[in-house]
Amino acid sequence: MTTQALIFAVATDIHQDIMHDGPQRLQAFIDAANQARVDMAIQLGDFCRPIPANRAFLAEWEALDVARYNVLGNHDMDGGFTRHDTVAYMSMPDRYYSFDRKGWHCVVLDGNDPSEPPQTGYARGVAADQRAWLAADLQGTDLPVLIFIHQSLDRGEVDGDREVLDILAAHNRKVAWRQVVAVFSGHHHLDYAVSIDGIWHVQINSMSNYWLGDDFKHVRYSPATDAAFPYIKYTAPYKDPLYGIVRAEPDGSLHIQGIESQWVGPSPSELGYLQAHGAGLPLAGASLRPGIATRHLPSP
Repeated sequence: MTTQALIFAVATDIHQDIMHDGPQRLQAFIDAANQARVDMAIQLGDFCRPIPANRAFLAEWEALDVARYNVLGNHDMDGGFTRHDTVAYMSMPDRYYSFDRKGWHCVVLDGNDPSEPPQTGYARGVAADQRAWLAADLQGTDLPVLIFIHQSLDRGEVDGDREVLDILAAHNRKVAWRQVVAVFSGHHHLDYAVSIDGIWHVQINSMSNYWLGDDFKHVRYSPATDAAFPYIKYTAPYKDPLYGIVRAEPDGSLHIQGIESQWVGPSPSELGYLQAHGAGLPLAGASLRPGIATRHLPSP
């Protein structure tokens, strides 16, 4: 199969169950995908819980008339649901899977495997059986590869992430070309791209907000909206929905057309969040911004 330029729309962390305007944000993404005449669209998780009230929201996404793909986010199982529940609800082929599109091999991973030993909070891992599947899947294709996962692999926060990075790097060395081109992730609500072992790791910002937590909560919308959607006050919302239109070229270079927005209400810096936590973020906090940068990522 001849590799062609692959154009895809990517978004993540819309958080339908937190935001008051999730359907409007999703529609803006769909409109942009249609206007760009993309070959496919993918959402990288934290989309919605598998509950009857979200059926109309899911139907809005499923009405997009191009190939659509889903990634499991940690919040997609909130409320006691299992990964199997969410996979069935979203009609996904499995928790992790792969597919070919325009001469590209795309791999969707599940970063929600339980950690060993178990950790508190949300499960965040890529377990040994999934890593073995990944290695075998890469060996079974001669096409350039794009990886999609909710949690990033470049920050040392996912159990098994170092092993996954080693699998990707070892595979490229074995085939003697940069077959694995990039890893796209969400989860962290940040905007950056870094190269590890010659593979781009692209963090796609949330479509909706950045989570600040209880110490920095601030009511940003009307009392009625705050009452109906009480978790928004714990976030710094973006005025506009964020998403990217990506063009992956046959030479392995990537062009990402991003979106710039503004904070709704005071920024994290104005609330003191950056001063407290910025040093621990990529780019010393510069990655925490209401936008997705337009980037050209060359083939090394």
